[in-house]
Amino acid sequence: MTRIEVVTTPDEQQLRKVALLDYLLHIAGLLLSMGILSMVALIINYVKRDDANGTIYRSHMDWMIATFWWTLFWLVIALIPALLSFGLLSFLFLVPCLWFLYRMVKGLLRLLDGRPVP
Repeated sequence: MTRIEVVTTPDEQQLRKVALLDYLLHIAGLLLSMGILSMVALIINYVKRDDANGTIYRSHMDWMIATFWWTLFWLVIALIPALLSFGLLSFLFLVPCLWFLYRMVKGLLRLLDGRPVP
């Protein structure tokens, strides 16, 4: 099996490193810091997004930003039944967290393969 080497510019190599760091921060934010590290990654995503125009890394930045905000939205929605049930439905928070983890791992794997995310 022949592996195709993709020649990239130094700017693209830097964007790849930033995207990799962001994915790792988002995943660590979910698993280790209750979202604090994910907020740091979100800020980096917004700052570097325009620099990534015209590259596959723009799709990764947009993917991570959208995933963060949709997860936050669904966590707020899950808060309502959890509060109304006095915490009995707190397990509902697990659904958006698992979806977030799935999207971050999927994006990370596509980044490592040198492909954009849909």
